[in-house]
Amino acid sequence: MKRPDPGLLTDTSNARHRLAAPATRHARVSAAWAQSTDEVRQAQRLRHAVFAEEMGARLETPVAGHDIDRFDDYCEHLLVRDLATQQVVGTYRLLTPAQASRLGSTYCDDEFDLTPLQSLRPRMAELGRSCVHADYRHGGVLLALWGALAEFMRRNQLDTMLGCASIPLLHGHGAAGVWQRLRETHLAAPPFRVLPRLPLPVERLDDALYAEPPALIRGYLRLGARVLGPPAWDPHFNTADLPIMMRMADMPARYQRGPADG
Repeated sequence: MKRPDPGLLTDTSNARHRLAAPATRHARVSAAWAQSTDEVRQAQRLRHAVFAEEMGARLETPVAGHDIDRFDDYCEHLLVRDLATQQVVGTYRLLTPAQASRLGSTYCDDEFDLTPLQSLRPRMAELGRSCVHADYRHGGVLLALWGALAEFMRRNQLDTMLGCASIPLLHGHGAAGVWQRLRETHLAAPPFRVLPRLPLPVERLDDALYAEPPALIRGYLRLGARVLGPPAWDPHFNTADLPIMMRMADMPARYQRGPADG
């Protein structure tokens, strides 16, 4: 599940640094899992272009122009390509339960106390670092990503997806308003609720200010996702991160048909 959701942002990165892509809503795309280090690097370059160059995140990375952290080597990386150019225009990464056990934690563990989810871990995958190139933020890319994720979950007999859904903090009061709205409509049952390690100080923000959830979060909610608790503050990305859980049993059938081309 991503990191900062770019769905409502415009592309403000320097033209010199932007990944070249045609501005079209009709490009045919296809999703596949990375099979080599070079393919992973392509995903990491897209992540850097979106998170650092476009959104201003402060990334500590060992390779210039790439978003790389300690979780990447343990994850499966999903790529969506424009079939005409073969350029990577969307990506997710997925941490399986076995790899999370090897690593000793998940990204979400760093932000939340996940003790209430202990019984789910054997069949729970973590999603993260989701992003889509600014010229491709339309339904086709998201359908390709979600279709491939659902097929992976079925094939590996996993039933729960966990992740951090991010809200940019350019307007902190908006993040508080999104949390207030979702806690009333999409809050998980009490046994699955978690608490942030570094809470966003929502009590000092105006949660009465109406704010529409970012596009990616709205997509998760359409998939049957539940919010597990109040947001954490991620100072590196300057985002409010909501803990989100999706169960395969709650996902609409049209998102479970396997990888989508279109």
